[in-house]
Amino acid sequence: MTLSPARVPGTGPGSGPAVRRLSATLYGYAFLDDFVLLYPVYALLFSDTGLTVWQISSLFCLWSLTGVLLEIPSGAWADAVSRRLLLWFGPLLTAAGFTLWVLAPSYWAFALGFVLWGAKGALGSGALEALVYEELDRLGAADRYAAVMGRARAAGLVAVMAAIPLAGPVYAFGGYPAVGLASVLACLLTAATATRFPEHREPADGPGEVRADGPGEGLGEGPEDALGGGWTRTLRAGLAEARGNRSVRGALLLVPAVTAVWGALDEYTPLLVRDTGVAESAVPNWLLLIWAGATVGGLLAGVGRRLGTGGFAGLLAVSAVALAAGAWVRTPAGIGLVALSFCGFQLASVLADARLQDRIGGTGRATLTSVAGVGTDLTTIAVYGAYGVIGSATTHGAAFALFAVPYLVTAVLLAAVGKGAARKGTAGKKAARAARTSGSRARP
Repeated sequence: MTLSPARVPGTGPGSGPAVRRLSATLYGYAFLDDFVLLYPVYALLFSDTGLTVWQISSLFCLWSLTGVLLEIPSGAWADAVSRRLLLWFGPLLTAAGFTLWVLAPSYWAFALGFVLWGAKGALGSGALEALVYEELDRLGAADRYAAVMGRARAAGLVAVMAAIPLAGPVYAFGGYPAVGLASVLACLLTAATATRFPEHREPADGPGEVRADGPGEGLGEGPEDALGGGWTRTLRAGLAEARGNRSVRGALLLVPAVTAVWGALDEYTPLLVRDTGVAESAVPNWLLLIWAGATVGGLLAGVGRRLGTGGFAGLLAVSAVALAAGAWVRTPAGIGLVALSFCGFQLASVLADARLQDRIGGTGRATLTSVAGVGTDLTTIAVYGAYGVIGSATTHGAAFALFAVPYLVTAVLLAAVGKGAARKGTAGKKAARAARTSGSRARP
């Protein structure tokens, strides 16, 4: 089955309001998806239930492993059926997991909850990016993808920053059950918001296929076909495009190269801040500065879209230097440089995703985006392991500085690619001018 959006002119009647409706739905979805009051306290819930550090670590590994195993199949499923269907079904899984956590707290309840949470992440990864890009493309506004997704990521970070201070009063009022109830409600609202996503997927291979138009429609093939051979066909088609298109392969590799390291380091920022000597009570305030930097990076995606390969390489290099310098000095002032680096890395992550979406030309958009997600997950797990070794042997500041090196390497490689492309372009222009000159001389 081949599904592709029916493109309409971006200047047509109603295209502007349609883009605004899509964007507003996306921003609401992103905010509610991260407005989870359990985020800042779930580790405390595990500890208060009696779990050991090893057990808590095993839960995190199970969470990551679930995402890795389900990411690509769920992406292929999103290409075979309705992406909107997966986006509203996923938050219901998380709601069920959070309910288990607060009603029957135990290791196995937490484990099942993380499996459900990991499944939700896999269902949404790839499906969301593919839906938004193709809807914008249908409206003639694909060039706005980076700006729209950057703002969506910023909305998610704002939600996290709002949930952190709100979790304390809610916990004081009703304990873990109250925090859990608020988190479940956020998940349900996220699912309800997902039903408002537009999805127009016109058949490209002939009659007999269904267009996704209104809520509840757009499964393409029947669910039994999609669960059987439909998703395997879209998986093969997506992977075939990656094998046959060097540009797509490069964009696939760039996403984890840019996203994984700083995404993993984010988990250790509280330890980095504490090592600067600030009071324990002041750590959240400095973390808010770092997250504010990442939020600004998302908002700058529309402007950053204009960066070429050389500019992108420069962005990574500057961010890497800021990360290394800010972490190495081990002072509160250095945290400002770390925030600046996270601003750059967030911007680079959005731009890397946009580059991938621009290069995908087939119907396996969600599949290939999920492949990039798996690469990010696996790299993130590797960074966790490496940080465990490096962080145990040195300071957190030195460890952060060391992890800036991969970004410098990526920047150098991108700069080399950019120079090679520029040389080819110059040679091509010279050849074209020579051909035109030769032709003019040959004419009588």
